[in-house]
Amino acid sequence: MTKVLRDNKVISDTPGRLATAHGFRSSFRDWASENGYSREVAERALAHTIKNTAEAAYHRTDLIEQRRTMMDAWGSTWWVRGSCQKSD
Repeated sequence: MTKVLRDNKVISDTPGRLATAHGFRSSFRDWASENGYSREVAERALAHTIKNTAEAAYHRTDLIEQRRTMMDAWGSTWWVRGSCQKSD
């Protein structure tokens, strides 16, 4: 993802810098929280695993339908706002 961002010269919200994959993931996580998506769904979308082995043993779902809805909304947020801007 970082290569795509750099190749397309996508600007960061930090003046004078290009966007990074980590910044994009961080922005997504903040957006998900601010828009009422559960921690479990957002973390699963970021491919984070459950570290507590007992909890992980009982949490076998991939939450795919909830993730699909959330990711569609995330994609619409970027297209509607036109936030992906290229630097000069």
